[in-house]
Amino acid sequence: MTGRNILFLMTDQHRVDSLGAYGNSAAETPALDALAASGTRFDRWFTPTAICTPARASLLTGQAPFRHKLLANHERNVGYIEDLPDGQFAFSSALREEGYNCGLLGKWHAGTKRTAADFGFDGPHFDGWHNAIDHEDYLAYLEERGLPSYEISDRIRGVLPNGGPGNLLAARLHQPVEATFEYYLATRTIEMLERYADDYRSGRRPFFLALHFFGPHLPYIVPSEYFDRFDPEQIELPVSMLETFAGKPPVQRNYSAHWAFDSLTVEQSRKLIAVSWGYITLIDEQIARVMAALERLDLVDDTAVFFTCDHGEFTGSHRLHDKGPAMYEDIYRTPGIVRIPGAPAGQVRDEFVSLLDCTATILELAGVDPTPATDSRSLVPLVAGESPEWPDDIVCEFHGHQFPYPQRMLRNERYKLVVNPESVNELYDLELDPDELQNVYELPEYGSIRQRMLERLYRLLQERGDNFSHWMTAMYSVGGVDYDPSFGGFDDAAYTPERTLVHE
Repeated sequence: MTGRNILFLMTDQHRVDSLGAYGNSAAETPALDALAASGTRFDRWFTPTAICTPARASLLTGQAPFRHKLLANHERNVGYIEDLPDGQFAFSSALREEGYNCGLLGKWHAGTKRTAADFGFDGPHFDGWHNAIDHEDYLAYLEERGLPSYEISDRIRGVLPNGGPGNLLAARLHQPVEATFEYYLATRTIEMLERYADDYRSGRRPFFLALHFFGPHLPYIVPSEYFDRFDPEQIELPVSMLETFAGKPPVQRNYSAHWAFDSLTVEQSRKLIAVSWGYITLIDEQIARVMAALERLDLVDDTAVFFTCDHGEFTGSHRLHDKGPAMYEDIYRTPGIVRIPGAPAGQVRDEFVSLLDCTATILELAGVDPTPATDSRSLVPLVAGESPEWPDDIVCEFHGHQFPYPQRMLRNERYKLVVNPESVNELYDLELDPDELQNVYELPEYGSIRQRMLERLYRLLQERGDNFSHWMTAMYSVGGVDYDPSFGGFDDAAYTPERTLVHE
């Protein structure tokens, strides 16, 4: 296989079931569907954590969030660190040392004071989580082309528990497509791609170029042709909108109230899904422009292409919006497509892989030792059509958003276990209940499965060095204790090598 150049396409808060390649027959995503047809589509691609900044820091470092410790978005941070420490490994710095041009257009959101430039990326810096419609480069772009500025109407929002206006969820944008921030980002990406192509052709430097859209993160703000593109009456509401929260952690009901779901009508919920699909179509069209430029510049056979996102989005599923303290498939299972020149086309892989695995994959493609990518595994063998040994489950984590809320999840082919220290644990049988409506954790018939998954999660957390395991040591029967949980050394003799607690 070839392809030392790398084009990394990333969206923000993107549902896997919104793409044609993943089975949505009503969606209009021809560019991404074509990428999947020419490359490898991963059907079990998960985010390490369903929150922007920690997930993006994991992509950058190849480390799970508990390890790099950048655990929350700046805008809702309640006390965690806000930047990666000096000296932290980042794949972009390693590529720079290998002689790569590195560029990033769009969303950074992987730190507050330390920008993409601090990690070796070319490109304008954009603060925050949403389209930077007041950024000087974007405003200059509009002025140069005589395009109108940002203006919206037809806002959709709910009512908060305190009676105030809820978060803006969608609106009609009064700009032509050429003026949208998405079109602007694609234009700047093509311009950088042309500069990098000149460098590559002259034999000087290969490139890594990332295009990070801020969408389809809500609010879904798009021109009329996308706002009205899909008929809300044709939208099939997700089954999990029937969520009652019975037997679930109470925080989920509270979070539903925070997002004012019950204050919206069914018609508004249908419209939100329809507009979100329109937003995804707008983004797909911009990806098509970038892919056309790659072909025009005769770089297709020399460039590996990735498409993924940082995490998913509820869009009404489980009576929720955004993302948050609920480890459902809607926000943890995400799209992941990789095309490497020379690799088989049209593959579908069902191994459990992660956004984290992009880091080691990028490093291997660039010929860089992937060892520093602690929690990352290269996807190159899978994309090449090989059958390497691969874990048959995956661990995900969460640390809070707007308030601290630690969670750990173990997901295998059929079952999902979620440990919630402050609340009830969750166990879902995804074969019988793919919509995750019934928590079977306490049902006697699932006792052996629950025990097996608790022990497996405990072992995996210990192997990783994730101290969340210490909670499990004390609270669950996970095979006995062979160390003093207090770490005081006061009575080591009470803990035997046979992992049996001795009672006196």
